[in-house]
Amino acid sequence: MKNLVQNIMEKVVNSRPWKAIFRHGWPDNPLDRSLIMTSNLFLHLHPVRVNRKSIKASYSMGLGIITTVMFTILSITGIFLMFFYVPSTELAYFDIIKLQTKVPFGQLLRNMHRWGAHMMVLTSILHMVRVFYTGAYKPPREFNWNIGVLLFITTLGGSFTGYLLPWDQLAFWAITVGTSVAAYEPLMGKTIKKILLGGPEVGQAALTRFYALHIMVIPAILFILIGVHIWRVRKDGGLAATDIKDDDMEAENGE
Repeated sequence: MKNLVQNIMEKVVNSRPWKAIFRHGWPDNPLDRSLIMTSNLFLHLHPVRVNRKSIKASYSMGLGIITTVMFTILSITGIFLMFFYVPSTELAYFDIIKLQTKVPFGQLLRNMHRWGAHMMVLTSILHMVRVFYTGAYKPPREFNWNIGVLLFITTLGGSFTGYLLPWDQLAFWAITVGTSVAAYEPLMGKTIKKILLGGPEVGQAALTRFYALHIMVIPAILFILIGVHIWRVRKDGGLAATDIKDDDMEAENGE
């Protein structure tokens, strides 16, 4: 029985999913125990070694950091906007007009939130392109790549749910078309549309649900995923460029 359990444990810890999530396997030897200590975010803040190429601005262009900063700006401006907005089909549009015309710096606040959302979508796309181009999605970093894909989808979801909140003609028909297209998904399309709209058409139920998703559900998911994403970058030893030798090291070795 003991041998059976050990065999099962060996198969699990040597499997690709386990190695994708837990980089250093099971700590049953001095090397793995040391690696777990030095790669722990709380016990050892920085990676043991950092490649010069990975910290060059031309390598990552700071796209991940910019995306995170945009999320922070969106969170702060969104909290302020909540003080002046009521998710009601009778009041939403007029609240936006009042915000832009009568609230001090209201127009600036809304534009920061709006353009910050556009910027976050753009930088997240460019960030994924950079990761793909530099091969940073390859093993053993495929787990964090999947987290990044979930982050991108959730970011699009946040942008989509926020589109309805101004409750103008552009928002109304955009959501009408968007949810109608979603209904053609073969497996759960009609269910998804019903969950989003809460009825047969875009109305008060839809506005309430989009508002709840936009200010609570999606930001919470983004916050958790961003935390896991950054943590995994640290656990994986920094950016993928750490797998490449420094030019200075190559020169010293005569390569």
